[in-house]
Order: sequence, then structure tokens, then C-alpha cells
Amino acid sequence: MEYFMERRIYMRVLIGFLIAFVFILAGCSGEERSPLKTSIYNPDNDKIGTATLTEQPEGVEVQLKVEGLEPGMHAVHIHEFPKCEAPDFKSAGNHFNPLSKDHGLMNPKGAHVGDMPNVEADQSGMVDTKLMLPEAKLKEGQKSLLRDEGTSIVLHSGQDDGMTQPAGDSGDRIACGRITLKADEDETSDPTEPDKKQESN
Repeated sequence: MEYFMERRIYMRVLIGFLIAFVFILAGCSGEERSPLKTSIYNPDNDKIGTATLTEQPEGVEVQLKVEGLEPGMHAVHIHEFPKCEAPDFKSAGNHFNPLSKDHGLMNPKGAHVGDMPNVEADQSGMVDTKLMLPEAKLKEGQKSLLRDEGTSIVLHSGQDDGMTQPAGDSGDRIACGRITLKADEDETSDPTEPDKKQESN
């Protein structure tokens, strides 16, 4: 009888350790996914900047820093596939929309998980701003930007009107970055970081 009691206690302790180990692994998986920096390329396959994605309690923060754009307002969205085949970037697919909603931050039936506010390029063509994807995640799940093989971030020639289907009448796709677990491995120099450019020369 005593043997069976000891065995039962041992099994409970072992199960407890296994459960704790699984939670630790899950936590590490989430940490490895955030922050995640992806390189952004124009239709000529030139790197024009980066997007750094960071998991936050209120969603995924996107630090967008790119150059070489036309001054003015530009739409930016997350698209469903991690493909950025120049020059038109149509390989990125449609907007990331796992909840099957209508497009548009101003749409009462929207928005896509991948919809974001417009960004403004200054007179030099630079964008340096932070955006938020309130429904997105980097950790595993239906709304994870890294589910399946990943997604992509796409900038457009015009601004998103917040209503028109399927993409806000935002014009051509002019830049694209692949959002994958291997995005950080791109070592191409970043034109928005002049100090790093000089170091590599």
C-alpha cells in the first residue's frame, strides 16, 4: 500500500514538472517571435527600410522606417502570404483577414486584422512611425502574423480611404516585406541607418 502511495505522489510530481515545462516552452516560443524585424524592398528589389514587429498586451506594434517614397500619404497593410515578388508584389495575396470581415478602419463591418492607418512620407520620402495592429498576434493562433508560413507588410502608392473594398482604393503596391520567423536573417544593409551603412563599408 505504501509503495502505491509513493508511486502516486511521484507520478503527480512528474506530471506537474511536465506541465510546467510545456508552459516554459510556450513562453520561450512567444519571446523568440518578438521583436521581429523584416526588411522592406521596392519594385527594383532595393532595400528601402524595415518594419519591426513587437508583441504588446494591446496587439502587435509596428515600427515602420522606410525611405525613397513619394512625399504624401500611403496605405500600409498586412497581406496573407509571405511572398514579395517584384515588381507588383501581387504574390503577397489579399489582406490578412482571418476573421472574414470587410476592409476598412472606418467600415462598421470591418476591419481586416491587417488593416492599419495611413502613413505620411515627408518631403525627403522618409516614413518613421509606429502603428498598432490591435487584433494581431505574433504568438501562435488564428490571428498570428506568423501562422502557417507567415504574412507580409505592403505599402501602396496612395492612401487608404478606409471604406472601399477590397483594399481602400489605395493604388499600386510599391514596397513589400516578408514577415516570417527567418525575417531577422536578412543582413542587407539598411539605408535608413546611415551609421550602420558606414560601418559595413
